[in-house]
Amino acid sequence: MDISQQPSAGPRGAGAGATWGSAPCPVVVADPSGGVVGTNAAASVLFPDATAGTWLRDVVPAWIADAHARLRGIVPSPRTAGPGPGTIVHGTVGDRTFEAHPTPTGDGDVMWWLLDDTDRRLAEDALRTERERAAFLAGASSALLSSLNLERCMEVTAELAAQHLADAAVIVAPPRGRKVRLTFCGPDGEVVHRTVQDDVRQLPGLAEALRGFPPVPSRWIDPAAVPAWAVPEGFTGPVGSAVVTPLPGHGVPAGALILLRSGRHTAFTESEEIFARLFASRAGAAMSAARMYAEQAAITATLMRELLPPRLHAVHGVEFAGRYRPAGMAERVGGDFYDVHPAAEEGQETLVVLGDVCGKGLEAAVLTGKIRNTVQALLPLAEDHQRLLGLLNGALMNSHHTRFATLAMASVVRRAGVVRLRVTSAGHPAPLIVRADGTVEQARTRGTLIGAFWDVSSTTAQVELAPGETCLFFTDGITEARGGPLGDEYFGLPRLESALARCAGMPAEAVVEHVQMLAAQWVGRGGHDDMATVAVTAPHHAHLSAVNGHTRGRYTA
Repeated sequence: MDISQQPSAGPRGAGAGATWGSAPCPVVVADPSGGVVGTNAAASVLFPDATAGTWLRDVVPAWIADAHARLRGIVPSPRTAGPGPGTIVHGTVGDRTFEAHPTPTGDGDVMWWLLDDTDRRLAEDALRTERERAAFLAGASSALLSSLNLERCMEVTAELAAQHLADAAVIVAPPRGRKVRLTFCGPDGEVVHRTVQDDVRQLPGLAEALRGFPPVPSRWIDPAAVPAWAVPEGFTGPVGSAVVTPLPGHGVPAGALILLRSGRHTAFTESEEIFARLFASRAGAAMSAARMYAEQAAITATLMRELLPPRLHAVHGVEFAGRYRPAGMAERVGGDFYDVHPAAEEGQETLVVLGDVCGKGLEAAVLTGKIRNTVQALLPLAEDHQRLLGLLNGALMNSHHTRFATLAMASVVRRAGVVRLRVTSAGHPAPLIVRADGTVEQARTRGTLIGAFWDVSSTTAQVELAPGETCLFFTDGITEARGGPLGDEYFGLPRLESALARCAGMPAEAVVEHVQMLAAQWVGRGGHDDMATVAVTAPHHAHLSAVNGHTRGRYTA
């Protein structure tokens, strides 16, 4: 049939018309040549010009006319032989979307049934968008929580926001005075940190967001009011729209998030602003956690410096050395401790204290710090060991702590080339003395542990060290280190004495290093208690240096 001939003006398929004429959805019937045969009432409303005798291509959208032409073989499809009966095509009519279902009739015409699927498609698009947003938020949460470094967290927030929410993003940290720390991420994806000194009130809604107030709608923010310091370098064109939303934190705001779009892109919709607030809530929580972690880490580091054992050195011609190994690999402090309190002048006694608090870890370290501070306060009474231990015991008994401790102390002084010690034990293993010939002795001291009974008693031993001899103080973490070939044998006192016998004449540093190394090898990878050792050694070569003709000299190695 020639496509230029006139369409049939009379309706065909009148019997079928009773079926489709009253259908609630629009129906258009066309003959093989593309002429309109008839329409129902719903189609007449949708296509008012589609009357019998008109050409289909003149009265309906092109996507329907082309599908009809391909179906009847009038206009072949460039890729396929054309859709067959039952093929569904999609398109728009005005602001609505439709599915067109072709149904051939017995006399060769085609009935096009149009089903309005606008709402379904909008629902599918909304569901798809929500799924994508949920997946993005899940991934963003993982990325934000992967690091507790505040600067890295701010960088990730800016990167994600610039990639998925806007053309550029700016993180504004809570200001300190007039100084405002900013983190930018522009269209190029590069993150830049900058500190500016400007009034945050220049940008509408920013001051309120930094105080945690709900954000103002973006339509209330004049893009021309965005200050230059809030626009990252590389942002092309003028700002077309902006969103300012708070970054909620734990108790206090973590900052504010500024999203910018250029004038080339559409403005933020209400749905996008809500989604930005959802992202900001997760970013704010992560940044707040990172800031709290940094603050707690700083506090912990400050307190840890006071709890860590000190580095020991020679004092008034006497060598002192100490080594400490905590029970846990991740711990730095525990229940073992030592201190050396140097004498103010030559000829006065230096106080050495080594102790072991019941338990291990941070709780034991807290009591350790209290004991060390109490001993520091009692230094004027250090000449009387019994009195010092009694006062220390009273302080522990009157505290809320339920732990007890053992203690060994020594008052050390060098006179006439000999190092003299007054050694007192309070429930602690007695120190071992290594003579120049390799003989190992045990100091004859013992006493009651502190913090457990109201009455304590102790005995003090007098020890003299010739040049090259050492007195080793140690905690039971050394002797009770469990290991060996089967992993269940104590290192033991005899093995420690045997090791010390080979340390005759060695410097204090070498003695403690050797003992700790042997104990560590014995334990291997097994668990162990805190290990602490302190060596007091009389050096081989030390003499009084001449200062002048009137004042006392000083010992030098």
